[in-house]
Amino acid sequence: MNDVRPARWTRRHLGMLTPSAATTAPAPPAWPAPRVLPHDDIWDMWPIQDEDGSPSTVLGQELWMTLAAPAAGHPEERHDVARLRLLGRDAGGWTDLGNVFPDGASLGSREWSGSAVRRPDGTVSVFYTAAGRRGEPRPTFSQRVAEARPRLLTGDGRVALAWDAEHREILASDGVTYLPADEVDGAPGRIRAFRDPGWFRDPATGREHLLVAASVAWQDGFMGAVAIADADGDGWSLGEPLLVADGVNHEIERPHIVVHDSTYYLFFVTQRLGFHPPDAAPTGLYGFAAPSPTGPYEPLNGSGLVLANPPEHPDLAYAWLVLSDLRVVGFLNYRSTGGGSLAKAGPLEARAGFGGTVAPVLRLALDGLSTSVVV
Repeated sequence: MNDVRPARWTRRHLGMLTPSAATTAPAPPAWPAPRVLPHDDIWDMWPIQDEDGSPSTVLGQELWMTLAAPAAGHPEERHDVARLRLLGRDAGGWTDLGNVFPDGASLGSREWSGSAVRRPDGTVSVFYTAAGRRGEPRPTFSQRVAEARPRLLTGDGRVALAWDAEHREILASDGVTYLPADEVDGAPGRIRAFRDPGWFRDPATGREHLLVAASVAWQDGFMGAVAIADADGDGWSLGEPLLVADGVNHEIERPHIVVHDSTYYLFFVTQRLGFHPPDAAPTGLYGFAAPSPTGPYEPLNGSGLVLANPPEHPDLAYAWLVLSDLRVVGFLNYRSTGGGSLAKAGPLEARAGFGGTVAPVLRLALDGLSTSVVV
Protein backbone atom coordinates (compact mmCIF):
# COMPACT_ATOMS: atom_id res chain seq x y z
CA MET A 1 0.00 0.00 0.00
CA ASN A 2 1.07 3.59 -0.51
CA ASP A 3 2.08 6.04 2.22
CA VAL A 4 -0.88 8.38 1.81
CA ARG A 5 -2.04 10.02 5.01
CA PRO A 6 -5.83 10.18 4.66
CA ALA A 7 -7.67 13.47 4.93
CA ARG A 8 -10.16 13.48 7.79
CA TRP A 9 -13.62 14.94 7.41
CA THR A 10 -14.49 16.00 10.93
CA ARG A 11 -17.20 17.54 13.05
CA ARG A 12 -15.15 20.74 13.05
CA HIS A 13 -15.59 20.96 9.28
CA LEU A 14 -19.33 20.38 9.54
CA GLY A 15 -19.51 23.14 12.13
CA MET A 16 -18.41 25.56 9.39
CA LEU A 17 -21.30 24.57 7.12
CA THR A 18 -23.51 27.58 6.31
CA PRO A 19 -26.21 27.15 3.64
CA SER A 20 -25.97 29.73 0.88
CA ALA A 21 -27.13 30.34 -2.67
CA ALA A 22 -23.66 29.32 -3.88
CA THR A 23 -24.13 25.77 -2.53
CA THR A 24 -27.88 25.27 -3.07
CA ALA A 25 -29.51 23.65 -6.08
CA PRO A 26 -32.29 25.64 -7.77
CA ALA A 27 -35.94 25.18 -6.82
CA PRO A 28 -37.57 21.94 -8.01
CA PRO A 29 -38.90 21.60 -11.53
CA ALA A 30 -42.49 20.77 -12.37
CA TRP A 31 -43.53 17.42 -10.91
CA PRO A 32 -43.71 14.77 -12.16
CA ALA A 33 -40.65 15.50 -14.26
CA PRO A 34 -40.29 14.19 -17.83
CA ARG A 35 -38.88 10.66 -17.75
CA VAL A 36 -35.89 9.46 -19.74
CA LEU A 37 -37.30 5.91 -19.78
CA PRO A 38 -41.12 5.78 -19.69
CA HIS A 39 -41.39 2.48 -17.81
CA ASP A 40 -38.15 2.38 -15.85
CA ASP A 41 -36.57 4.32 -13.01
CA ILE A 42 -33.02 5.51 -13.60
CA TRP A 43 -30.45 6.80 -11.14
CA ASP A 44 -26.66 7.12 -10.60
CA MET A 45 -25.74 8.20 -14.13
CA TRP A 46 -22.22 8.46 -15.60
CA PRO A 47 -20.76 9.07 -19.07
CA ILE A 48 -18.50 6.73 -20.96
CA GLN A 49 -15.30 8.76 -20.85
CA ASP A 50 -12.56 9.19 -23.36
CA GLU A 51 -9.15 8.63 -21.81
CA ASP A 52 -8.74 12.40 -21.27
CA GLY A 53 -11.79 12.31 -18.98
CA SER A 54 -14.26 13.98 -21.33
CA PRO A 55 -17.59 12.33 -22.23
CA SER A 56 -17.20 10.12 -25.29
CA THR A 57 -19.22 11.03 -28.39
CA VAL A 58 -20.11 8.42 -31.02
CA LEU A 59 -22.30 9.05 -34.08
CA GLY A 60 -23.19 12.47 -32.71
CA GLN A 61 -24.29 11.22 -29.26
CA GLU A 62 -22.68 11.39 -25.86
CA LEU A 63 -22.68 7.85 -24.46
CA TRP A 64 -23.92 7.36 -20.91
CA MET A 65 -24.64 4.57 -18.48
CA THR A 66 -27.18 4.52 -15.69
CA LEU A 67 -28.71 2.16 -13.19
CA ALA A 68 -32.23 1.17 -14.23
CA ALA A 69 -35.10 -0.90 -12.86
CA PRO A 70 -38.83 -1.25 -13.65
CA ALA A 71 -40.83 1.68 -12.25
CA ALA A 72 -43.07 -0.42 -10.01
CA GLY A 73 -43.52 -1.00 -6.30
CA HIS A 74 -41.58 0.85 -3.62
CA PRO A 75 -38.72 2.87 -5.18
CA GLU A 76 -36.26 1.52 -2.59
CA GLU A 77 -36.77 -1.99 -3.97
CA ARG A 78 -35.07 -0.95 -7.22
CA HIS A 79 -31.66 -1.68 -5.69
CA ASP A 80 -32.53 -5.39 -5.60
CA VAL A 81 -32.99 -5.61 -9.39
CA ALA A 82 -30.70 -2.85 -10.69
CA ARG A 83 -29.15 -3.27 -14.15
CA LEU A 84 -26.73 -1.15 -16.15
CA ARG A 85 -28.41 0.61 -19.09
CA LEU A 86 -26.74 2.33 -22.05
CA LEU A 87 -28.09 5.73 -23.14
CA GLY A 88 -27.29 8.19 -25.90
CA ARG A 89 -27.66 11.94 -25.44
CA ASP A 90 -27.76 14.63 -28.12
CA ALA A 91 -29.51 17.95 -28.68
CA GLY A 92 -32.80 16.11 -29.09
CA GLY A 93 -32.62 14.42 -25.70
CA TRP A 94 -31.99 10.87 -24.52
CA THR A 95 -32.12 7.60 -26.45
CA ASP A 96 -32.44 4.17 -24.84
CA LEU A 97 -29.69 1.88 -26.19
CA GLY A 98 -30.59 -1.18 -24.09
CA ASN A 99 -28.99 -3.13 -21.27
CA VAL A 100 -25.21 -2.99 -21.06
CA PHE A 101 -24.90 -6.73 -20.30
CA PRO A 102 -27.07 -9.73 -21.19
CA ASP A 103 -29.06 -11.51 -18.48
CA GLY A 104 -26.86 -13.49 -16.10
CA ALA A 105 -23.55 -12.20 -17.44
CA SER A 106 -22.42 -9.97 -14.57
CA LEU A 107 -20.77 -11.38 -11.46
CA GLY A 108 -23.47 -10.22 -9.04
CA SER A 109 -27.17 -10.86 -8.64
CA ARG A 110 -27.52 -7.23 -9.74
CA GLU A 111 -25.31 -4.39 -10.93
CA TRP A 112 -24.58 -1.24 -8.96
CA SER A 113 -22.76 1.97 -9.85
CA GLY A 114 -19.43 2.32 -11.59
CA SER A 115 -17.70 4.13 -14.42
CA ALA A 116 -16.57 3.48 -17.99
CA VAL A 117 -13.79 4.50 -20.36
CA ARG A 118 -13.49 4.08 -24.12
CA ARG A 119 -10.22 2.46 -25.14
CA PRO A 120 -8.17 3.09 -28.33
CA ASP A 121 -8.65 -0.54 -29.41
CA GLY A 122 -12.40 -0.09 -29.84
CA THR A 123 -13.44 -1.59 -26.50
CA VAL A 124 -15.02 0.01 -23.43
CA SER A 125 -13.75 -0.77 -19.93
CA VAL A 126 -16.92 -1.00 -17.85
CA PHE A 127 -16.12 -0.90 -14.14
CA TYR A 128 -19.11 -1.78 -11.96
CA THR A 129 -20.12 -3.01 -8.53
CA ALA A 130 -21.04 -6.69 -8.46
CA ALA A 131 -23.69 -6.68 -5.72
CA GLY A 132 -24.51 -10.08 -4.28
CA ARG A 133 -23.54 -13.25 -6.11
CA ARG A 134 -24.71 -14.56 -9.45
CA GLY A 135 -27.46 -17.14 -8.95
CA GLU A 136 -28.05 -16.48 -5.23
CA PRO A 137 -31.59 -17.38 -4.09
CA ARG A 138 -32.21 -13.91 -2.60
CA PRO A 139 -30.31 -10.64 -2.78
CA THR A 140 -27.38 -10.29 -0.40
CA PHE A 141 -25.16 -7.26 0.07
CA SER A 142 -21.65 -8.45 -0.68
CA GLN A 143 -19.86 -5.99 -2.96
CA ARG A 144 -16.83 -6.36 -5.23
CA VAL A 145 -15.47 -4.28 -8.09
CA ALA A 146 -15.68 -5.98 -11.47
CA GLU A 147 -14.67 -5.11 -15.02
CA ALA A 148 -15.94 -6.16 -18.43
CA ARG A 149 -14.45 -4.89 -21.67
CA PRO A 150 -17.01 -5.21 -24.48
CA ARG A 151 -16.41 -4.06 -28.03
CA LEU A 152 -18.16 -0.85 -29.05
CA LEU A 153 -20.32 -1.58 -32.10
CA THR A 154 -21.50 1.10 -34.54
CA GLY A 155 -22.88 -0.88 -37.47
CA ASP A 156 -25.95 0.33 -39.39
CA GLY A 157 -25.73 3.72 -37.70
CA ARG A 158 -26.57 2.25 -34.27
CA VAL A 159 -24.48 2.16 -31.12
CA ALA A 160 -24.27 -0.97 -28.96
CA LEU A 161 -21.89 -2.92 -26.76
CA ALA A 162 -21.06 -6.51 -27.67
CA TRP A 163 -22.47 -9.08 -25.23
CA ASP A 164 -19.60 -11.59 -25.38
CA ALA A 165 -17.18 -9.81 -23.01
CA GLU A 166 -15.56 -11.66 -20.13
CA HIS A 167 -16.32 -10.39 -16.61
CA ARG A 168 -13.66 -10.48 -13.93
CA GLU A 169 -13.35 -9.38 -10.31
CA ILE A 170 -10.58 -6.80 -10.02
CA LEU A 171 -10.89 -5.43 -6.46
CA ALA A 172 -12.38 -6.50 -3.15
CA SER A 173 -12.02 -5.28 0.41
CA ASP A 174 -8.81 -6.48 2.06
CA GLY A 175 -10.58 -7.04 5.40
CA VAL A 176 -7.79 -5.14 7.20
CA THR A 177 -7.63 -1.50 6.17
CA TYR A 178 -11.15 -1.76 4.74
CA LEU A 179 -13.95 -3.69 6.39
CA PRO A 180 -15.45 -6.59 4.45
CA ALA A 181 -18.55 -5.61 2.48
CA ASP A 182 -20.13 -9.04 2.85
CA GLU A 183 -23.40 -8.68 4.74
CA VAL A 184 -26.16 -11.13 3.92
CA ASP A 185 -28.96 -8.90 5.21
CA GLY A 186 -29.30 -5.13 5.13
CA ALA A 187 -30.51 -2.24 3.04
CA PRO A 188 -28.95 0.72 1.23
CA GLY A 189 -27.65 3.19 3.81
CA ARG A 190 -27.18 0.52 6.50
CA ILE A 191 -24.46 -1.69 5.04
CA ARG A 192 -20.70 -1.60 4.75
CA ALA A 193 -19.40 -0.51 1.36
CA PHE A 194 -16.88 -1.51 -1.26
CA ARG A 195 -18.48 -0.14 -4.40
CA ASP A 196 -18.91 2.66 -6.97
CA PRO A 197 -15.55 2.40 -8.80
CA GLY A 198 -14.66 5.77 -10.31
CA TRP A 199 -11.97 5.68 -13.03
CA PHE A 200 -9.61 8.51 -13.88
CA ARG A 201 -6.24 9.01 -15.54
CA ASP A 202 -3.80 11.42 -13.89
CA PRO A 203 -2.84 13.92 -16.61
CA ALA A 204 0.47 14.58 -14.85
CA THR A 205 1.67 10.97 -14.89
CA GLY A 206 -0.59 9.14 -17.33
CA ARG A 207 -1.34 6.53 -14.65
CA GLU A 208 -4.81 5.07 -14.23
CA HIS A 209 -6.59 4.98 -10.88
CA LEU A 210 -9.87 3.77 -9.46
CA LEU A 211 -11.62 5.40 -6.51
CA VAL A 212 -13.87 3.16 -4.41
CA ALA A 213 -16.46 3.97 -1.75
CA ALA A 214 -15.35 1.89 1.23
CA SER A 215 -15.87 1.41 4.98
CA VAL A 216 -13.36 1.55 7.82
CA ALA A 217 -13.77 0.66 11.48
CA TRP A 218 -15.14 3.21 13.95
CA GLN A 219 -16.04 2.37 17.58
CA ASP A 220 -18.47 -0.57 17.35
CA GLY A 221 -19.56 0.26 13.80
CA PHE A 222 -18.10 1.73 10.65
CA MET A 223 -17.58 5.01 8.86
CA GLY A 224 -17.29 5.98 5.23
CA ALA A 225 -13.99 6.25 3.39
CA VAL A 226 -12.61 6.77 -0.11
CA ALA A 227 -10.12 4.12 -1.24
CA ILE A 228 -7.76 4.49 -4.18
CA ALA A 229 -6.33 1.73 -6.34
CA ASP A 230 -3.52 2.13 -8.87
CA ALA A 231 -3.23 0.28 -12.16
CA ASP A 232 -0.55 -2.36 -11.75
CA GLY A 233 0.20 -4.42 -14.85
CA ASP A 234 -2.95 -6.37 -15.65
CA GLY A 235 -4.41 -5.71 -12.20
CA TRP A 236 -4.94 -3.07 -9.53
CA SER A 237 -3.08 -2.33 -6.30
CA LEU A 238 -5.28 -1.17 -3.44
CA GLY A 239 -3.90 1.75 -1.44
CA GLU A 240 -4.52 3.55 1.83
CA PRO A 241 -7.65 5.71 2.11
CA LEU A 242 -7.60 9.16 0.54
CA LEU A 243 -10.28 10.33 2.97
CA VAL A 244 -12.17 9.06 6.00
CA ALA A 245 -15.32 10.53 7.54
CA ASP A 246 -13.91 10.75 11.05
CA GLY A 247 -16.99 9.56 12.95
CA VAL A 248 -19.30 11.98 11.15
CA ASN A 249 -20.71 9.83 8.34
CA HIS A 250 -21.04 6.12 7.62
CA GLU A 251 -21.76 6.16 3.89
CA ILE A 252 -19.70 8.03 1.32
CA GLU A 253 -20.79 7.22 -2.25
CA ARG A 254 -19.68 7.72 -5.86
CA PRO A 255 -16.19 9.21 -5.28
CA HIS A 256 -14.59 10.75 -8.34
CA ILE A 257 -11.78 13.15 -9.23
CA VAL A 258 -11.86 16.08 -11.64
CA VAL A 259 -8.64 17.91 -12.48
CA HIS A 260 -9.14 21.66 -13.00
CA ASP A 261 -6.41 24.32 -13.18
CA SER A 262 -3.86 21.72 -12.02
CA THR A 263 -5.85 21.06 -8.85
CA TYR A 264 -7.33 17.63 -8.06
CA TYR A 265 -10.93 17.91 -6.90
CA LEU A 266 -12.21 14.86 -5.03
CA PHE A 267 -16.02 14.79 -5.05
CA PHE A 268 -18.43 12.36 -3.39
CA VAL A 269 -22.07 12.29 -2.30
CA THR A 270 -23.82 11.29 0.88
CA GLN A 271 -27.33 11.41 2.29
CA ARG A 272 -28.48 13.33 5.35
CA LEU A 273 -29.51 10.19 7.21
CA GLY A 274 -25.97 8.82 6.82
CA PHE A 275 -24.50 11.39 9.20
CA HIS A 276 -23.81 10.83 12.90
CA PRO A 277 -26.25 11.90 14.20
CA PRO A 278 -28.75 11.77 11.31
CA ASP A 279 -29.48 15.17 9.74
CA ALA A 280 -26.27 16.67 11.13
CA ALA A 281 -25.67 17.93 7.57
CA PRO A 282 -27.70 17.92 4.35
CA THR A 283 -27.87 15.38 1.57
CA GLY A 284 -25.35 16.75 -0.86
CA LEU A 285 -22.34 16.75 -3.12
CA TYR A 286 -19.22 17.25 -1.03
CA GLY A 287 -15.61 17.76 -2.01
CA PHE A 288 -11.96 18.23 -1.10
CA ALA A 289 -9.04 19.54 -3.17
CA ALA A 290 -5.33 18.74 -3.38
CA PRO A 291 -2.24 19.40 -5.52
CA SER A 292 -1.98 15.68 -6.41
CA PRO A 293 -4.34 12.69 -6.54
CA THR A 294 -2.98 11.40 -3.21
CA GLY A 295 -3.29 14.70 -1.35
CA PRO A 296 -2.95 16.43 0.97
CA TYR A 297 -6.68 17.18 0.67
CA GLU A 298 -8.48 20.17 2.17
CA PRO A 299 -12.27 20.61 2.33
CA LEU A 300 -13.99 22.84 -0.19
CA ASN A 301 -15.81 25.86 1.19
CA GLY A 302 -14.47 25.08 4.66
CA SER A 303 -17.05 22.40 5.38
CA GLY A 304 -16.76 20.23 2.27
CA LEU A 305 -20.28 21.08 1.09
CA VAL A 306 -20.47 21.83 -2.64
CA LEU A 307 -24.16 21.33 -3.47
CA ALA A 308 -27.27 20.66 -1.38
CA ASN A 309 -30.97 20.43 -2.14
CA PRO A 310 -33.27 23.34 -1.31
CA PRO A 311 -34.24 23.10 2.39
CA GLU A 312 -37.92 22.67 1.56
CA HIS A 313 -37.11 19.55 -0.47
CA PRO A 314 -34.16 17.91 1.35
CA ASP A 315 -34.20 14.70 -0.72
CA LEU A 316 -35.04 16.21 -4.11
CA ALA A 317 -31.96 15.08 -6.05
CA TYR A 318 -28.99 12.82 -5.39
CA ALA A 319 -25.94 10.99 -6.79
CA TRP A 320 -24.44 14.10 -8.41
CA LEU A 321 -21.44 13.58 -10.65
CA VAL A 322 -19.11 16.40 -11.74
CA LEU A 323 -17.92 16.09 -15.34
CA SER A 324 -14.63 17.32 -16.76
CA ASP A 325 -16.37 20.43 -18.16
CA LEU A 326 -17.87 21.09 -14.67
CA ARG A 327 -21.40 20.10 -15.59
CA VAL A 328 -23.12 18.40 -12.67
CA VAL A 329 -25.53 15.54 -13.39
CA GLY A 330 -27.77 13.83 -10.84
CA PHE A 331 -31.16 12.15 -10.63
CA LEU A 332 -34.48 13.24 -9.15
CA ASN A 333 -35.10 11.34 -5.95
CA TYR A 334 -37.95 12.23 -3.54
CA ARG A 335 -39.99 15.41 -3.63
CA SER A 336 -40.85 15.38 0.06
CA THR A 337 -41.58 18.26 2.40
CA GLY A 338 -41.54 18.80 6.14
CA GLY A 339 -38.25 17.02 6.73
CA GLY A 340 -39.68 13.51 6.53
CA SER A 341 -38.14 10.77 4.39
CA LEU A 342 -40.34 9.22 1.73
CA ALA A 343 -37.85 6.36 1.55
CA LYS A 344 -39.54 5.09 4.71
CA ALA A 345 -43.11 5.77 3.54
CA GLY A 346 -45.50 3.17 2.17
CA PRO A 347 -45.17 2.05 -1.45
CA LEU A 348 -47.95 4.24 -2.89
CA GLU A 349 -46.84 7.42 -1.11
CA ALA A 350 -43.19 6.81 -1.89
CA ARG A 351 -43.89 6.03 -5.55
CA ALA A 352 -45.99 9.22 -5.94
CA GLY A 353 -43.13 11.35 -4.66
CA PHE A 354 -40.27 9.61 -6.48
CA GLY A 355 -38.64 11.13 -9.56
CA GLY A 356 -36.64 8.26 -11.03
CA THR A 357 -35.25 10.34 -13.88
CA VAL A 358 -32.43 12.75 -14.68
CA ALA A 359 -32.30 16.02 -12.71
CA PRO A 360 -31.75 19.38 -14.38
CA VAL A 361 -28.07 19.67 -15.32
CA LEU A 362 -26.17 22.23 -13.24
CA ARG A 363 -22.71 23.74 -13.60
CA LEU A 364 -20.00 24.51 -11.06
CA ALA A 365 -17.49 27.33 -10.84
CA LEU A 366 -14.24 26.37 -9.09
CA ASP A 367 -11.75 28.82 -7.62
CA GLY A 368 -9.17 27.09 -5.47
CA LEU A 369 -11.02 25.86 -2.38
CA SER A 370 -14.17 27.84 -3.21
CA THR A 371 -17.05 26.63 -5.34
CA SER A 372 -20.39 27.98 -6.49
CA VAL A 373 -23.36 26.79 -8.51
CA VAL A 374 -23.71 28.66 -11.79
CA VAL A 375 -27.40 29.43 -12.40
